[in-house]
Amino acid sequence: MKDGFLKAAALSPALRVADCAYNTQQIIAQLREAAGRGVKLAVFPEFCLTGYTCGDLFLQRTLQQGALTGLQSVLDASKELDVVALVGLPLLVRGKLYNCAAVLCKGQLLGLVPKTYLPNYGEFYEKRQFTPGSTEVEMIAVCGQQVPFGTSLLFRCREMPSFVLGVEICEDLWSALPPSTFHALAGATVIANLSASDETVGKAEYRRALVSNQSARLLCGYLYASAGHGESTQDMVFAGHDLIAENGTLLSETKPFAGGYAETELDCQRMESERARNTSFEPAADGYTTVEFSLPLTETVLTRWVDPTPFVPHNQQLRAERCELILKMQADGLAKRLDHAHAKTAVIGISGGLDSCLALLVAVRAMKQLGRPTTDVRAVTMPCFGTTHRTRSNAEILCDELNVSFQEIDIANTVHSHFADIGQDESVLDVTFENGQARVRTLELMDLANRTGGLVVGTGDLSELALGWATYNGDHMSMYGVNAGVPKTLVRHLVQYEADIAASEALKTVLLDILDTPVSPELLPAKDNGEIAQKTEDLVGPYELHDFYLYHVLRFGFGPAKIFRLAKAAFAGRAEYPDSVLYKWLRNFYWRFFVQQFKRSCLPDGPKVGSVTLSPRGDWRMPSDAAAALWLAELEQIPLNDNIG
Repeated sequence: MKDGFLKAAALSPALRVADCAYNTQQIIAQLREAAGRGVKLAVFPEFCLTGYTCGDLFLQRTLQQGALTGLQSVLDASKELDVVALVGLPLLVRGKLYNCAAVLCKGQLLGLVPKTYLPNYGEFYEKRQFTPGSTEVEMIAVCGQQVPFGTSLLFRCREMPSFVLGVEICEDLWSALPPSTFHALAGATVIANLSASDETVGKAEYRRALVSNQSARLLCGYLYASAGHGESTQDMVFAGHDLIAENGTLLSETKPFAGGYAETELDCQRMESERARNTSFEPAADGYTTVEFSLPLTETVLTRWVDPTPFVPHNQQLRAERCELILKMQADGLAKRLDHAHAKTAVIGISGGLDSCLALLVAVRAMKQLGRPTTDVRAVTMPCFGTTHRTRSNAEILCDELNVSFQEIDIANTVHSHFADIGQDESVLDVTFENGQARVRTLELMDLANRTGGLVVGTGDLSELALGWATYNGDHMSMYGVNAGVPKTLVRHLVQYEADIAASEALKTVLLDILDTPVSPELLPAKDNGEIAQKTEDLVGPYELHDFYLYHVLRFGFGPAKIFRLAKAAFAGRAEYPDSVLYKWLRNFYWRFFVQQFKRSCLPDGPKVGSVTLSPRGDWRMPSDAAAALWLAELEQIPLNDNIG
């Protein structure tokens, strides 16, 4: 349960209709097994103590008492278990029968939540036996305990306040205004649904969509435990279709008729974070009663998949569709800007590297969208001290294949003159030596754009902006930054996608070679053999790590300790990423992220393409002189299993 992780399970034990003693044994057995696996929230189906298909037997006092006896047995068994359990039963209250979910923990009956919406159509006739629940909460005596009874109940864990449980029952979810909507607005981060949804053709897909969409709409974790084998097959069949979703993502599922259970870890802190940043999610807890319970705060072993590349879809078809969409978004943004500014050209500094390649591909698309010749794109290569033959050659081939205007400006003489002006010793390969070249390149591009009535198209990507890996007022500056919302790990796939759909073999070949070229600013002299001397990832760290850190820092606001834990899960089994390497670059990320904010505070415009961006006018605003002390101090508390080195 540390770091907000809650191990939860939706279980569908095989039952016998109206055999409460047998059903109780099955529930207790599965509850104990679940607790043994570390489950802290166990949800069983609707009427699991009796079976859903009892019909008019529900009106029999014998069955009602059998359910209460079974509930007492589950309560007794739960005393030795650190788990919150939910079981379904019929309950007679003031002469009326209710379809209830009993919420219990360590022998205490925390509350009884009645079903709000009773289906009375098709194969369902619940209004024949039951009464809808009321939002009014009252105290009733059940199993020798005074227990709150009503639909407006929430259950909060004292040790993990981000775990707040709300309950609804089957049809409640299928209604136009589910009770879970009000539960979530009142603070519930997890919704449990005790269900007995019979199986018909096409219903599983609809049920799956309902659960996923409700978890997305409510920014919550959602557990759906459905009745399975053992229910009466007189005129229905039940498949035990258990589902667990979190914020629109289906995390675990028991396929219909497959048996077993759905089990995973929910991230309650993530739900809190989502709600904190979503101003449309307005809390409204009036009329609700919150019952608190205690569970020891133990370590939760993560079995849920943690995506090592959260910006990149893993399904090949989905990835191709995503790449095409992003390229269209980038191109449309640039086309609008070019049209609005009456720009005659789009000027791009082309280096033979990934980022400028992507910007050029986008500019070509933009011109085609505007119905203009691709020669209105002016690609400029500006070789200097670190330019290699490979990147210079790739730049020219790329421009030739895309049919854009190509120009070379050798900036060496200008840089020499500039160094003489400021007294820079050219034998000293320091930051001035590097940044002087970058600023001269920007000077050339800006003035060329002025001369040709054009706009300078920026090439820097989201990952570089996060790390501040740009020369202030050098490649940091442009008139429109088409790549500003695209992280480096995604840049690669966008270029790969363009290679896959390339119109010629020559274009495909050069794009693949650009992909194979080490990422480098090429600001230091090349090696004697002509190879690139300066590799970015050797200096700032692997971009796949930094993109992982960036996503979780910006998207959810997680702290360093939790991100480190997630990184260990995401990159487990990767020999190149022991704990010490993950730690080293996480620390480096935070240090650079804070120190380099001043570069992000004055960024050019650029299109947002994903859920994470660093635009000072959009998703991210922070003072340029904020201190990183708290974050670095949290990092210091992280225990490591190997030496940092």
